[in-house]
Amino acid sequence: MSETPEKPRKPAARRGLAVMLGLTAVGVLLVLSSVGRTWAEGKAGQLELGVTGSAISGVPGGLALVALAAAVAVFAVRGAGRAAVGALTLLAGLGAAAAAAAGAFDSSALDAEAGRKLALAGAQAEQISHSAWPWAAALGGLLLAAAGLVTLRSGAAWPAMGARYDAPARKAEAPTARPSSPAELWQALDRGEDPTG
Repeated sequence: MSETPEKPRKPAARRGLAVMLGLTAVGVLLVLSSVGRTWAEGKAGQLELGVTGSAISGVPGGLALVALAAAVAVFAVRGAGRAAVGALTLLAGLGAAAAAAAGAFDSSALDAEAGRKLALAGAQAEQISHSAWPWAAALGGLLLAAAGLVTLRSGAAWPAMGARYDAPARKAEAPTARPSSPAELWQALDRGEDPTG
C-alpha cells in the first residue's frame, strides 16, 4: 500500500496567522489604551496630582507601535525576514511588559508634576497610590510577546504577498553597438533602448 504525500496544512497555517493577528491587536489595544490612563496619584500639600502612563514612560506605547508595524511587515517578508520580524515582535512585547511593570512603582513623574504645579524644583508628592493600569499594559506586552512566539514557531507556513509585488528581474541583454548617427540614435530610442549605455 503506497502512502500518499501529505498535503500542506493551509487551514492550520491560516489559523496560526489569525492567532498572531488577534494577539497583536488585543496587545496593542491594551498597551495603548492603558498608557493614556492615570497610573499614579498623590498629593502635594492640598493639591491633587495624577500622571498617566505615557508621562511615566513612553517606552510601552512606542514598543507597542513597533509590534504593530512588525505584524504588518510579516506579509511582506519570507524566510529569515519573517523570523526576524517574529523576534522583533517578541522583544518589543517583552520590553513593553517590563517597562509597564517598572512604571507601576515609579513615582518620579508624580514628583515632577508636583514641582511643576507648585513651581518648586524639589517638590515631592505624598500619599502616592498606583492604579492597575500599568499591569494591564504589561499584560498587553506579554500578548505581543506571544504573537512574536507564534510568528517564530509557525510563520514560515503563512502566505505572503504574491510575486507580482516583487521587483522585476532585469534581463541580461547582449551588448549592442552604440548608434553612430543621429538617425540610429532616434531609432534606438523608438525601440525603447538606452543609446547611451
